[in-house]
Amino acid sequence: MSNGSSCCGGTKLIFACSGAADVGEIADQAARQLTKEGAGKMFCLAGVGGRVEGIMKTTEAADTILAIDGCSLDCVKKTLEQAGFDRFTHLRVTNLGMEKGKTQMREENITQVTTKGTELLS
Repeated sequence: MSNGSSCCGGTKLIFACSGAADVGEIADQAARQLTKEGAGKMFCLAGVGGRVEGIMKTTEAADTILAIDGCSLDCVKKTLEQAGFDRFTHLRVTNLGMEKGKTQMREENITQVTTKGTELLS
């Protein structure tokens, strides 16, 4: 869950699926776009999975965390939970009407996820 930090508030981290499926690629590209737009900072999910000390400390100190999963396997959500994080907002690409294995990586799909991500981070 988001802690409701203000628009100018603290650190906002974004963790995204970067899986082999089309919806994973869309999640990854949306996280990169959110970072470019200044909505938050994309951060290293592999570092959380590997329990890399610096990445763990930065994640623990974050005010807001957004987890973007491509599909219902929820790899990002599960990785964060297994690392002990429970304070995050979860966004699943397939919940936005995109279907795994049948969704092209198009600008409008990335924009749809980015728009929802911006909403959840504010």
